[in-house]
Amino acid sequence: MKKLLTRLTLLAKDKKAWLALVAGLVLTFGYAPFEIWPIVFISLGAIIFCINPNNTGKAHAKTAAKYGFIFGLGWFGAGISWVHVSIATFGGMPLIASLSLMAFLCSYLALFPALAFWATTRFASGPKSFGALLIACFAISEYLRGTVLTGFPWLSFGYTQTDGPLRLLAPYIGEFGLTLTCVAIGFALYRLTQKDFKTPAVTATAVALIFTGANTTGSIHYTDKNMSVLLVQGNIQQHLRFEPSEFWTTMSKYQDMTRPHWDADLIVWPEAAVPEIEMLADSYLANLDSAASFNQTALVTGIVDYQRDTKNIFNTLIVVGNKERGDEHGHYHYLDKNRYQKHQLLPIGEFVPFQDFLRPIAPLFDLPMSSFTRGDKVQNNLRANGYNLLPAICYEIVFADLVRGNYKSDSDLLFTVSNDAWFGDSIGPLQHMQIARMRALELQRPLVRVTNNGVSAVYDPISHTQQTMPQFEATILKANIKLIKGDSVYSQYGNVFVWGFVFLMGIVGFGVRVKFEKTRFII
Repeated sequence: MKKLLTRLTLLAKDKKAWLALVAGLVLTFGYAPFEIWPIVFISLGAIIFCINPNNTGKAHAKTAAKYGFIFGLGWFGAGISWVHVSIATFGGMPLIASLSLMAFLCSYLALFPALAFWATTRFASGPKSFGALLIACFAISEYLRGTVLTGFPWLSFGYTQTDGPLRLLAPYIGEFGLTLTCVAIGFALYRLTQKDFKTPAVTATAVALIFTGANTTGSIHYTDKNMSVLLVQGNIQQHLRFEPSEFWTTMSKYQDMTRPHWDADLIVWPEAAVPEIEMLADSYLANLDSAASFNQTALVTGIVDYQRDTKNIFNTLIVVGNKERGDEHGHYHYLDKNRYQKHQLLPIGEFVPFQDFLRPIAPLFDLPMSSFTRGDKVQNNLRANGYNLLPAICYEIVFADLVRGNYKSDSDLLFTVSNDAWFGDSIGPLQHMQIARMRALELQRPLVRVTNNGVSAVYDPISHTQQTMPQFEATILKANIKLIKGDSVYSQYGNVFVWGFVFLMGIVGFGVRVKFEKTRFII
């Protein structure tokens, strides 16, 4: 205990530790709703200053990991503080337990930047190799953060550029490439404070060249087709969504809100807007199917599909009404193949790891609808009234590779549904919308996002315009969407070129180190 107190006292007196913490905390202002996009470069420059690329090798790696961990605590402690809203409101845990759980989550996520800075410092031989290895090591650590234990790639640096000038690079290098670009610019900014003008000049030249290529090789353009879409936001209170006594009230509300607006080309309802399980809602869905078909339109809704024979439960999107323009009545039927089943499930919310141990501990680990089954990773686009919809349900929109894996050249819309009522009036839903917009920028397809209580919106990735519905209101939005033609580089190749660059940076970093070691040996 005495040793621990001594270490904490020394840490409290460490000015660089405080700077690392602040550098992580201020990163929150780079994301929605603040969207101060340049702050990520300053933040990264500050943490690199704390680590000091002049102090490299095994002797300094532990110190770099410490500052990287503190930086991560600030980054995620402030950035995902909204998670505590759901734990505190619906988790049924004492405050000290919920805060401890948040501290554990943030500490786990902080291990990834700590790993990146540890590896960079451990294998670098000075500032020249540090910069190259930092890009390579951050690429690996961010990849691991997005995949280990199902992954949590929320708050990657690239999302800060959704509203910045670097967004123009998203169709070419994706959010992952933008993250590494932010790291490179942050390092260049640090080197500028050290009166090294060569590194910033090289970085600026590289970014400028990519911009030039982006502006001359694009094939994305509007088509001559428009479509009208009706978004219906029910604003159902979270504690009522899966109360059996409220099922018909909810279903009637969505039906009543839609009835005056059947003239839209496409009507979309949120995740699990129909709270009754699909096989028991057959008469309700048949009526919707008839109404949509009669009005020559299609309606897409979220619903829970419990398959009695296999005991599987899927978080599902289904289409009622016209599959093709001009269809006749009666196209929907239970287990129709024109459906999407959620693949990337939310830990705790939709499945519980180690459930035999965790479920008895607290209501947080035994929430309603927390035993879902994964759908296939690759599925067909939804077909609705002649349009192809690229679907993603809630948390899935964070996983760029998953969304891109279901993209087709004839995908008309990026369509995502969610229910962010779990997070109240926190910044979480706003960050979620920002992430969805980045997917639209990467794939260069119009985004339609409809949620239970906001943020519901339509976004055009070419004009960068957005039509948004007010949060926490039961309302509708009818939007006219310009369809887009052409495949982005990212949609076709994903992160192949980015990983090639990462490999090159690794070779450069280790090459400089080997050269340094040989020179030192000769001396």
